[in-house]
Amino acid sequence: MLHKIRQLDVPILFILTIFLFLSTAVIYSSTHGTRYDGMHINNIIIFGVLFIPMLAISLVDYRVLIKHFSYIFYGIGILLLVYVYFKGENINGSQRWMSIGSMVLQPSEIMKIFVIMVFAKWLKSRDGESLRFFHDLLPLSALVGIPFFIVLQQPDLGTSIVFICIFIGMLWIGNIQWKHMLGSIILAVPLISGIVFLYFYNFEIFSKIVKPHQWARIQSFIDPMADPNKSYHVDNSIHAIASGQLMGEGFLNGRLIRGGFIPYSYADSIFVVIGEEFGFIGSSVLLLLYFLLIYRMILIAVQTEDLEGRYLVVGVISMLTLQIFQNIAMHIGLMPLTGIALPFVSYGGSSLMTNMLGIGLVLSVKLHKTLNPTY
Repeated sequence: MLHKIRQLDVPILFILTIFLFLSTAVIYSSTHGTRYDGMHINNIIIFGVLFIPMLAISLVDYRVLIKHFSYIFYGIGILLLVYVYFKGENINGSQRWMSIGSMVLQPSEIMKIFVIMVFAKWLKSRDGESLRFFHDLLPLSALVGIPFFIVLQQPDLGTSIVFICIFIGMLWIGNIQWKHMLGSIILAVPLISGIVFLYFYNFEIFSKIVKPHQWARIQSFIDPMADPNKSYHVDNSIHAIASGQLMGEGFLNGRLIRGGFIPYSYADSIFVVIGEEFGFIGSSVLLLLYFLLIYRMILIAVQTEDLEGRYLVVGVISMLTLQIFQNIAMHIGLMPLTGIALPFVSYGGSSLMTNMLGIGLVLSVKLHKTLNPTY
């Protein structure tokens, strides 16, 4: 056991520790003097507690988990999503959560890991051979399509998009054929065109496909001046980040943050706090940390000889990369606003748990890349 612990990837653990301090400081800044004061202490506790399962998973051979538990976990995840769909907690108009005692769990978050594990197992069975359309692509599309559509109905567009990114990233590394990729793009064009056509010529049907709150966010993204009330969040976020300029307003000195003009500044909008109080330099440091983390994971994927391990790491990379890009892009006006956390920085137990478990699997790949399977 001690031998394994010494072989854990130190750079990744060091980066996570930096994220712990950064996240705690920014959450303190965004909640200081508000009714959420003290939330930074909870963040330290959650981070510390989740380090334990992350390290536990890293010490277990990932091949054992995937071989014996991937489909079991996937089935449990689907059952939890169905339960939430009918019996879940409705918070701010979205039915995404379930209560477990005093805890609130978001099953769609942990479902990302289960999808990655199932995909890694399936792609491993092909042993690097090109994916077949009927035998591989259609079943894999169903495996990701089921949680995608259930989560979309919660509604949670942000998390749904993450499933698609995992799907694309793992198929790419799983050796999808060019003709299938090109065919998917060709099919997507008339689908998107059809939705646009319905908007102009049959809005009644269009409104059944695109939910009103989703369309409102798209409208505010395309034309923020059309309805200032709907673009309130994004407009204030852009102004706050712009006011940070090069060096930022200073710790605890964010005027728009202090004034309460940024909703959920401790959670989904935490990048705005970094942009306003630490400026371009602070934001760049954050991006550098993400770059180093992802770069380290890419090295692990390249160095392992086991295809299953590579697929697993690429799935986690796809998940984190999309979440980082989407969260930052929606607060600087590059994407429509969706509810998605900034990995390892935003306050939120379910999101942090999923990301930590993903890192645990990556560490397991690094630790067991040269060891013989134990099953």
